[in-house]
Amino acid sequence: MSAIPATEDEERGSGAATRDRVPVPGGIRPAGPVGPPRGAWIVLVLAVIVGAGAGVGSIVFRWCIQAFTRLLSGHSDYAASPGAANPHVPWLGPYFVLLAPVVGGLLYGPLVNRFAKEARGHGVPEVMLAVAQRGGRISPKVAVVKTLASALTIGSGGSVGREGPIVQIGSALGSTLGRLTGAAEGRMKLLVACGAAGGIAATFNAPLAGVFFAMELILGTFSAEAFGATVLASVTASVIGRAAFGDNAFLNLPGFHVGHLSQYGLFALLGVVAAVVGVGFARFLYVIEDVCDRLWRGPEWLRPAIGGLALGLVLLALPQMYGVGYPVLQRATEGGYAAGFLLLLLAGKMLATSLTIGIGGSGGVFAPSLFIGAMLGSAYGIGVHQLLPGSAGAVGAYALVGMGAVFAGAARAPITAVVILFELTGEYSIILPLMLAVVLATAVSRLLSHDTVYTLKLRRRGIDLEGPVPGAPLGAQHVGTVMEPLPAPLPATTPLADAAGLLSRSGHGALPVVDGAGAYVGVVTARAVAEALAEQPDAAPATVARLAEPPAAVTTDQPLAQALHTLLAAAGGGVPVLDAERGRPVGWLSHQGALRAVHTTA
Repeated sequence: MSAIPATEDEERGSGAATRDRVPVPGGIRPAGPVGPPRGAWIVLVLAVIVGAGAGVGSIVFRWCIQAFTRLLSGHSDYAASPGAANPHVPWLGPYFVLLAPVVGGLLYGPLVNRFAKEARGHGVPEVMLAVAQRGGRISPKVAVVKTLASALTIGSGGSVGREGPIVQIGSALGSTLGRLTGAAEGRMKLLVACGAAGGIAATFNAPLAGVFFAMELILGTFSAEAFGATVLASVTASVIGRAAFGDNAFLNLPGFHVGHLSQYGLFALLGVVAAVVGVGFARFLYVIEDVCDRLWRGPEWLRPAIGGLALGLVLLALPQMYGVGYPVLQRATEGGYAAGFLLLLLAGKMLATSLTIGIGGSGGVFAPSLFIGAMLGSAYGIGVHQLLPGSAGAVGAYALVGMGAVFAGAARAPITAVVILFELTGEYSIILPLMLAVVLATAVSRLLSHDTVYTLKLRRRGIDLEGPVPGAPLGAQHVGTVMEPLPAPLPATTPLADAAGLLSRSGHGALPVVDGAGAYVGVVTARAVAEALAEQPDAAPATVARLAEPPAAVTTDQPLAQALHTLLAAAGGGVPVLDAERGRPVGWLSHQGALRAVHTTA
């Protein structure tokens, strides 16, 4: 994904960024007062406004869910009373669940099909696409349509979560404010991320998780400006959310502790198993969607209603699948179900969520992944407790770790997984095994699948977030066709003073470095040499060997769009291009060379 652009002074050029600086001992520092530029203050103010809008949007969204749930099921949360009759139609008994999804589908199906087709599904991939390839532009009507469609889906029994809708709602608000204020593309993307952070923070009472969700999944990059803006939006939304819903943890769990070191091995194994389940959930989700696509031949606006009959059959067999299912999740963490029934609930959630999305429902997959993880972790905990009763520990601890690990396996967002589980439960004692399982789940997931539950939806539509926008003049070429001749490399024994002179005359901000045998070592940048000379003018080592670092590999057969991400992250003015087979530098890729590709293909 593209990085957040520099501040306005930096965007105007290097002269604006350096003309007010004077040399001082130890380096170059600003001559005047230090503080954010005027443009940064505007972004911070807009972030607060977006956060407030996302906070209010989350209140409206949750109120709509509660209203539609009471209207269509007769209960505030039917999953807390599975199998009960609807007091509005008591003569139907528990069979009302056959009709509730049909009624909901008749309401939200035409709404989505007529006004905002992008409101269908789980929402986060559409926001990721808007940030990566559409300049952060999201239609303002998405916020309204997504609110109503998702609330109707969940209220009528759809087994999906709230996070995807609120991310799309908050992001649409941020994008709309960006357009109204004439924000540049980089600022627009940042405001979209602020809306996503605010939505997560207010909905789940998790301000830190909102920040990391936005930066890790939506922006795909970390910067001081992005962090500051998303924190402001998240805090603002959290304050509003807590004023409406109270400052309560998502789950009320007893205290856990790791009593035996052997438990870390059990948690590690759970992380590996959770990765397989998380990847399997992502694949199964789209398998069911493909089946629904092949079976349905009628108008799209009617698809949710007809498909609601199939969902109703699932709800009749497993009424615990009605809606998000937080009461069931809570009971599982408390050890309220047998292992066999937990596995049945796990499979039922996969089917119910996939079917809800497949028939055209609107809702998120984050809460279902937590649900699946809790069922997996609880069943796993019961199993190891029977095998190792003296050292296994509490079953609830495995449920909590399973929640984070399955989400990490499905979404590959380890920082978000750790932070959000800590905030949702307020349980710090489990942080070490949680981190262990989440990291292992992320690593195993990467080995099993190239895509996540979010990016797989886009790739199935032929969209690669790391690639160029279809039809873009830059990005489809291979690096080998646009690279420049390789600059003369520096021997690793080159003194720093000599390297400074060679770098200043080379026309590049960096040069490759080779060892005595001529093997490629890495790249040394003019900035690294200048800092070394300024900080340690007479100290050893006096050669470039210690300063040479290899950047991420760019090869001749790599698409230019992927190489641009490495080029943007490079500290110098370019990166070496390596031979795909031997791994030796054969050319040089610079920003100017990439831009020349546009002229060549025009």
